[in-house]
Amino acid sequence: MHIEFHGAVRTVTGSQHLLTINGHRILLDCGLYQGRRQESFMRNQNLPYDAASIDMLILSHAHIDHSGNIPNLVKNGFRGDIVCTYATRDLCAIMLRDSAKIQQYDVQYLNRKRAKQGLPPIEPIYSLHDTLESMKFFLGYGYERTREIFPGVWLTFHDAGHMLGSAIVTLDIEDRETKKDVRLVFTGDLGRPNRPILRDPTLLDEADILIIESTYGTRDHDEDEVSDNVLRDIINRTCKRGGKTIIPAFAVGRTQELVYRIHRLVDKGEISVNLPIYVDSPLAISATAVHRLHPEAYDEEIAEFMLEDRHGDPFGFDRMIYTRAVEQSKALNELEDPAVIISASGMAEAGRILHHLAHNVEDPRNTILIVGWQAPYTLGRRIVEKQRKLRILGEEYTLRAEVKTINGFSGHADRHELLEWVGHFRRKPQHTYVVHGDEDVSLAFADTLRQHGLADVNVPELGQRFDL
Repeated sequence: MHIEFHGAVRTVTGSQHLLTINGHRILLDCGLYQGRRQESFMRNQNLPYDAASIDMLILSHAHIDHSGNIPNLVKNGFRGDIVCTYATRDLCAIMLRDSAKIQQYDVQYLNRKRAKQGLPPIEPIYSLHDTLESMKFFLGYGYERTREIFPGVWLTFHDAGHMLGSAIVTLDIEDRETKKDVRLVFTGDLGRPNRPILRDPTLLDEADILIIESTYGTRDHDEDEVSDNVLRDIINRTCKRGGKTIIPAFAVGRTQELVYRIHRLVDKGEISVNLPIYVDSPLAISATAVHRLHPEAYDEEIAEFMLEDRHGDPFGFDRMIYTRAVEQSKALNELEDPAVIISASGMAEAGRILHHLAHNVEDPRNTILIVGWQAPYTLGRRIVEKQRKLRILGEEYTLRAEVKTINGFSGHADRHELLEWVGHFRRKPQHTYVVHGDEDVSLAFADTLRQHGLADVNVPELGQRFDL
């Protein structure tokens, strides 16, 4: 049995880990790498393994950095099952189509530049057709329902509490080489306890091999109440000076949590009931509809809220306006009165948020509110760094709007929460692999795990193989 790490090592993007177990090749996640445009295109287009040789893909959750290269996998010959939770399958049905559309737009933009340089056109990594074809291979499993996926290999999904449908992957293995029973646990992206909407991450008692994320392995988040208070104060302060609060937010997970939190603040009278709140993202609207289809994933807090709230809908209230049509989105750029506009993408790299930023970054009355981690080289990161000059949609703008960041909304466990989760193991892992974190963070978190008694803690290099 061995494992190869082909993504999300010493970085937070492009999750792909390839297991070979009893002669079967099992891929954990198949995410898109996100970074510099040319490097991303080359890495995503050229899979580091033979897709046709993969027997099964186990998908931890639907975020694009974990699922986004699935159509390319199928395009290159994969014909096995893509196993995930039911909600993950439903979210991938909309998110992968959106990814294909974004790639098409990106390639059109690049080909216009290439034509001016006398270069031949390039093709997108995959097309909408490839995306639709890949959906044929999805197979949904429920949480806590153990199934034998290959002889001597049993799979169980546990709730990761990170986003709707997210799963901790447990593989119980009868290793034919060593004649030993082995439990492998892959956290995917581990969520946080006591969060709205989703249940807490499942606590596990034992693992022999642990693959653990480390996105916030050196940081602790703000408490929920602090984040709500900061959100309230930013929106009210911006509204008072006549400005708009522009929030780049991931369409799945972050947008729904923001809407729910704002809903609660409006109900408590802490934000004006007359302030319009816009969600301007077709993908976010579709994702919100999927959230409504899966109340089985909700925690007790939101279930009680739905019973008590007069709207009966955590994602909708009187001044909440979902805009799907292009004309509706364009009309938001003409708004003169205060408003909150939530729009994708979360790192401000594509989608309608670019138009809202272009129309609002130069007005000092406005606030750009960042509520999630921003990858290097993205527009979102440049805004967080408050770079004076920003290039948006090919034009240069001067950043004059206020920039605020709230880290407490993160769907990733922080350092303390990761250690709390690991500390629940009665039988500690013999081998641990730290993934999905910036290099300095992963290395530091690996040291922390060693200090807490874990043996053989590794931070893999890209393409590195470990025999288990």
